Amino acid sequence: MPKSILIAYATKHGSTREVADSLAAVLYALAFAVERLPAAQVADLSAYDGVVVGGSLYTGRWHPDALDFLKRHRGALAEIPVAVFALGPRTMEAKDVAGSRTQLDRALAKAGTEPFAVAIFGGVLDPRKLRFPFNRMPASDARDWDAIHGWGEGIADTFRYGKPASMPRDPRSELQQTPR
Repeated sequence: MPKSILIAYATKHGSTREVADSLAAVLYALAFAVERLPAAQVADLSAYDGVVVGGSLYTGRWHPDALDFLKRHRGALAEIPVAVFALGPRTMEAKDVAGSRTQLDRALAKAGTEPFAVAIFGGVLDPRKLRFPFNRMPASDARDWDAIHGWGEGIADTFRYGKPASMPRDPRSELQQTPR
């Protein structure tokens, strides 16, 4: 029986749902049973072997539905592997990613959650869906689909085995630490 993974997403304009759909396709192709649900609609996690939670960053804050999901399910999430992603920066330049990571880390600290994997993906800005003054900004889509798919493949082993894969040992370091 395949492991069951929930992808709970919080989105305002749909771009986070698109990333959730893409991650679901990756995990499904790797033989997982995957369900995608809006984070606000999830009542029970008992049917799942692991959870991915995603939300967009808006004006310095992670989507409130994603944060509320982590708080509501804190106990259940402590028992299963959890991975988290956020969409936010308009570019993937180091300073923009670092700023987004700081925002996400603040949200994770508030929720009291320690995911085994955290990712920041580029965000989407569609001025047609926004109010003034944001509707004056140029459109952008900084999502890197190869990076998103790669992250999905990378988290699969933890979901498959229930814990992160150990780091391979460097035989030279073992030799250096062996007493004589």
